[in-house]
Order: sequence, then structure tokens, then C-alpha cells
Amino acid sequence: MDSHDVFSTETAGLADVAPTGLVRLHDGDLLELGIGAVRKRIDDAELRMLAYNGSIPGPTLHVDQDSEITVQVRNDGDVETTVHWHGLRLENRYDGVPHETQKPIQIGGSFTYKLQFPDPGLYWYHPHMREDFAQEMGLYGAIVVKPSDSSYWPAVDRQLTLTVDDLLVEDGHIAPFNRSGPTFTAMGRFGNVMLINGETQFSGQAVQGEVVRLYLVNTANTRIFNVAVRGARAKLVGGDSGRYERETFIEAVLLAPSERAVVDVLFDAPGEVRLENRTPDRVYDLGGFTVTAGEGGVAAASFDTLRTDPDLTAVHQSIGPDLDRKPDKVLAFLSQMPLLYGGDDVLASSYACPMHPDVTATEPSKCPQCGMKLVPSTAMPQEAAAHGGHDHGDGLEWEDLMPEINRASDPGNMIWQLVDRETGDENGAITWAFTVGDRVKIRLVNEMDSDHPMHHPFHIHGAGRFLILSRDDEPETNLVWKDTVLVRAGETVDILLDVSNPGLWMAHCHIAEHTESGMMFSFNVARRPEPVSS
Repeated sequence: MDSHDVFSTETAGLADVAPTGLVRLHDGDLLELGIGAVRKRIDDAELRMLAYNGSIPGPTLHVDQDSEITVQVRNDGDVETTVHWHGLRLENRYDGVPHETQKPIQIGGSFTYKLQFPDPGLYWYHPHMREDFAQEMGLYGAIVVKPSDSSYWPAVDRQLTLTVDDLLVEDGHIAPFNRSGPTFTAMGRFGNVMLINGETQFSGQAVQGEVVRLYLVNTANTRIFNVAVRGARAKLVGGDSGRYERETFIEAVLLAPSERAVVDVLFDAPGEVRLENRTPDRVYDLGGFTVTAGEGGVAAASFDTLRTDPDLTAVHQSIGPDLDRKPDKVLAFLSQMPLLYGGDDVLASSYACPMHPDVTATEPSKCPQCGMKLVPSTAMPQEAAAHGGHDHGDGLEWEDLMPEINRASDPGNMIWQLVDRETGDENGAITWAFTVGDRVKIRLVNEMDSDHPMHHPFHIHGAGRFLILSRDDEPETNLVWKDTVLVRAGETVDILLDVSNPGLWMAHCHIAEHTESGMMFSFNVARRPEPVSS
């Protein structure tokens, strides 16, 4: 790596990171949001990171449904930037897509956003330029939208916002980033340090009988989190954009990058309650609550009640015809990997899988576990051969199973593609066009016939919200409005996009390195023509 091509890791002269604050904003209020470098200690490492208003995460914004605020952003960071207000159905010109909805905010420059909040729930904000670098370095923050209907959510005694993330720290620094473009583009940049609210451990207090609402958002570049609360009872009440059709008791909730969940927790006994990231191979402890004996609050009395949302129930009853009809659009997820498969085919006596080196064959074939083409064993990087892999049959990559190959990958040797199956157009060449009021059925096909089949969290900007109709032809049983859907390797997911907002809107994979590799496109939404009066 060229030392002149990497972003600075220097911490001298930087201010220490500040605690994350909560900012309560009302209709018409102004927020000043500054971006700058800070010094942050994680374990024994003193790291140069980036922060909104000096904190990681940035300030948590509490706003009212149907309000509008103004945010003045000043960029004193390490790279030009924008701010994307993830999940908000706001005016298109404030969506934060560089060169499409705004000019990049240069270092030393500023931009003013106006934000509307039509939907209750949990949203977040992050950069949309060199997202792989700037978001990993600490630029993310949460937005809680208070519903105008006071009975929208079940009763709780208090609420907390939790971001889950990871960070790759090597030799006392965040692993270097190239200024010229992203690396780790095969799997995405997995971290070796787990973070919750920017720290390696969460430490909270609770009283027996208390009900606490956890607003959870996954801000990681690529890592999936399966968040569990061990030692207390948990109830899933909301997702990306508001409440679920039916509240359910859960053991854990799966969050792909950028997905959110609203989970109510009843601390029903004194002691220690742990927050965990549970994967098929291990459990990561994220910290927890110390629960003291007491009488708690008033919310416990209704905790066992599982409520149903009548609006989503009505929507569910109305989408029967959409389940059976043909999709309006079919979008395939594909990849080419010249890094591994770009040379001439070489005959060899044995072949092995780059992700599962224990899978071998005497002739060219594909790995039955992950779908990758086997490579000659002599071409296998030593560390990959020693690393080993796992087969969980779930179409998910929980860890980096080929770290040296991943580190060597970039947009030139790892090509990610979104392909319109009707036209054959790829990525930015896709030219979809809709009109406000359309209900668009989109089929997402994550092809196994690909050099590197893997999961993708597919995100649609604020053109509207969507419902998951089905996964592999199995209808979704519990609806929630979404802006991101996790599509596993080999899976087909049908979604129904309720188009409600005019403008030019982006859709992309939310693994940051895949976005920066070009796995994205934008589509137009036209205003519905006014009826002609007679």
C-alpha cells in the first residue's frame, strides 16, 4: 500500500471524543452539525476517528412526527462528504446523494438540509461519499421520531438508543484506507473490535419490573448482528419504519447493515442482563445492565399484551393479488471476481474452495457450501488455506472467511453487479421510472451462479417504503414497512414498493464496500399529473 495514498492516522493535536448527547428538536428548530477528526481510545489503541459534533455516535436526534427541522452541516473532516438521512421520506434535494441531489460538501465547506419526518420510528444519518471510510471512522448517528399518536407504541418506562458496529484495528491504528478507493470489497471490511454506542462494552442500570425500549440500529460496514438480551424478556414491536403488524416475543433479532429494530425489554428479576451478538459459531458479549431489586414502573402491567396494528392488517389483506402477479421488475445480484478467476484455466491435480478450504475436488467444480468456484490448490493463499470455513446453510457470511483475499480485493478485481433482468442493464445504467402512487413489485434474485455468492442488504432511498411480500415463494407472515431488506445468497425476495415521493432516488447494497464498488443505481419518480377539470 502506497503510504501517500492512505488517509492519516495521526492523533496529535486532536480533541478527545465527547460523549454522545441527546438533542430534542421541535418543528422549525435549527441544528448545527459539525464533522471533524477526534482522538478516541479503544482498549490500548489511541485512534484517529471522525465525529459528528465531537461524538461517536453523533448526537441522537429526538424529533416529532410531521415536524420539519433545518440542519446546517459543516465539513472539517478528512474527505469531502454529504449526509444521507437514512429511511426518511424527505424532499429529494436533501437526500444527500453526491452529484445527483447535491454537490459534495468540500473540506471547509457547508450545506443546509431541511428534514421532514412523516413516519414514526427509528432512522439514522451517515455519509454517502466514501462511505466505506467515513462511516467506519465514526460518522453515524440515530434519529428517533416520536409518533403523533400517543398510543402508537406500547407503554414503556424509558427508552435507549443503541448502535451496533465493528472496527478493524491493527498495530494500534484503524486499518488503513486508500484515498484512491475502497479495499476489502469482496466481503466488506469486517472488524475485530465490536462496538455498541461507540464503546466496546455497554453499561446500564435498570430496576426490577422496569420496561425499557431499545432502539437498535446496525451501523457496521458489512457485519450482520444477531442481537439478544440474555436474562430478561424481549418483545419485538418495530422495524425500519414503524411498528410491526403483530408484536412478538423474541430470543434475538437479526440486523443487517442499516436495518433497525425496536425492542421492548422487561427486566423481571434482579441480577445481570447481558446484551449479546449471537452467531452460529460464537457469542460476542456487548455489555449489559445491572438490575437492582425494586418495584420498577407502570409499563410491566401491559408487557404481556401483544398488540396488532390495524393499518398493517388492512394492508396485509389487500396485497393478496400482489403475491400472485408477475413482478414489475426483476433485479439480479451478481459478481465477477478476476482476483481469483481472472487468469487462464489451469489444470491441476486438486482444487479447493477459497472460503471453505476443506472442500476439495480432483476436477473443476463449485463449492456445495457457498457456491464459489474451486481454484487450483496451488493458487490458494496460505492464510486462506489455514483459516478454514463454516457451513451453516443460511446464505449468510457471519465472519470474513478469506481475509487475505478480501484485503487484496478492490473495484478492479472484484466486480459487484445489480442487473435488470428485462434489459440487461447493470448498476448505474439501469433506468427505472415510476410515478407517485405506483405499487411496484420488485423481485430480488441473489444468484448462486456468481463468482462470489453472498448476502446483500438492499436499500431503497426515500422514494417510498416497501413491504416484504415473500421469500422463496413463502409469503411474509408479519409485515413491517422497510427501506432495507437482507437477501441471502441464493434467495429470491419479492417486495412491494409504495411509491410516494417524486425525485431521483438511489437503490444499492448497503455493504459500504459494495456501494463504493458501484453496486447501485438511481431511478426517477414523477409527480402524478393533476386531473384535468372539465
